[in-house]
Amino acid sequence: MAQTFDFLVLGGGIAGLTFALDAAAHGSVAVVTKRQRFEGNTNYSQGGIASVLAKDDSYERHIEDTLVAGAGLCHRDAVEVTVKEGPGQLQALIARGAEFGRKKNGELDLTREGGHSRRRIVHAGDITGREVQRALLAACDEQPNIRFIENTAAIDLILDPGRKRGAGARALGCYALTESGEIVTFLAKVTVLATGGAGKVYLYTTNPDVATGDGVAMAYRAGASVANLEFYQFHPTCLFHPEAKNFLISEALRGEGGKLRLVTGERFMDRYHPLAELAPRDVVARAIDAELKRTGHDHVTLDMTHLGRKFVVERFPNIYATCKEFGVDMAVQPIPVVPAAHYQCGGVVSDLHGRTSVPGLYAIGEVAHTGLHGANRLASNSLLEGLVFGHRAALACAEEVKQVETPSHARDWDSGTAVTSDESVLVSHNWEEIRRTMWNYVGIVRTGKRLERARRRLELLREEIREYYWRFKVTRDVIELRNIADVAALMVECAAKRRESRGLHFTLDFPNTDDQAERHDTVLTRSP
Repeated sequence: MAQTFDFLVLGGGIAGLTFALDAAAHGSVAVVTKRQRFEGNTNYSQGGIASVLAKDDSYERHIEDTLVAGAGLCHRDAVEVTVKEGPGQLQALIARGAEFGRKKNGELDLTREGGHSRRRIVHAGDITGREVQRALLAACDEQPNIRFIENTAAIDLILDPGRKRGAGARALGCYALTESGEIVTFLAKVTVLATGGAGKVYLYTTNPDVATGDGVAMAYRAGASVANLEFYQFHPTCLFHPEAKNFLISEALRGEGGKLRLVTGERFMDRYHPLAELAPRDVVARAIDAELKRTGHDHVTLDMTHLGRKFVVERFPNIYATCKEFGVDMAVQPIPVVPAAHYQCGGVVSDLHGRTSVPGLYAIGEVAHTGLHGANRLASNSLLEGLVFGHRAALACAEEVKQVETPSHARDWDSGTAVTSDESVLVSHNWEEIRRTMWNYVGIVRTGKRLERARRRLELLREEIREYYWRFKVTRDVIELRNIADVAALMVECAAKRRESRGLHFTLDFPNTDDQAERHDTVLTRSP
């Protein structure tokens, strides 16, 4: 028996929860999360939310900073909508209970990060995402129309059985695997992808384990267009320690005066960009990568020692405490850091209200390609995007559900010839091979030969996955493996199509930017 709702939201970060809260006044909302409801990229976001609030700031400055960081590929309409509607949505978030750092006079304490020309980052110390997640979940708990379905992994989207994929077929919901191993059917008038990014495609990432590209993979398989997946942002500074797992050292540290140094103590960023440590992330990540290859060192350092213990401990309490757990007192020792995959700037193509090319299917937040980020995301624009587009999608969906009948049936899940079998070794080995292949050949610096090698290896792995996907009992690990394999292949295809270097995509074969031939989005759509 299918479970039926007005709105089906896959993912529970800032975009999905904002959507749920705004949509709850117009019908029943199911929020399906792969792990517990607080587990996702939003919860781990450290830096903050960019918004024009200071007297010396303006929409025009924030728009220009975003366009510059995006390296010529931002869609100006998406940038203007996000920047201009951002302050209002930030105030709505505060009204829902989110608490941010303030000065003694009660004004919001604004900080600055790389690429920003003004101090405009609202933050909650260095646990901004955790505070945002807390406030939104608490607000959702007060809404009787919102139901959370945790520890449930979406498998595939359900399309109108009367139409073929890619021929106007409407999304009706999804099949999903519950914690008990049961495959259930969720049906809804509209389905919203808010599944986040795909950092686990790479060997080293700041993302949590849930970030396996599920939304992009499912949408593409359903016939939705995806774009610009060659632009994956590598955060310049992840804690380098054999026992530290995915711990991000926020860009806000450099915004407050942190200095990048070689292990010898020498600064190097002024050789790569006039803004030095405050350069856009792609520049900083490539600079670190270049210095590591030049020197043979396995990490660089981020030095905060000149700022004093009191400031460091009060401004970055979580980062200070975590580094201390790993034997680094950042008040007196430079922090060892390396780049790591951090943010997906491309995604499922969506319009200014989250609509995708598949009727009834919306995409919001990191999973979506709105055109806001272009070839490189400006720091702290991601949480802002989640607020703005979560709200805008809810407004559009509220109107759409008035015109759509609730789906009453769908084809049963096809289990093929699946039998219970323990193939955990195959899954884990293929998972690791995909991630190492992507890190080695589709990382910060690329070449045509590297991409071709990655393509060949991924195709062999995908054949293996397709072979046993229907032969063995579906598990969450198998679902995620299938998705990272599909997304990895899409990344390689996008990267191979771009014959230039721009923003986050840098290839030694075409080291220059080509505005004449290549200033366009890389769009992929699966053939019907």
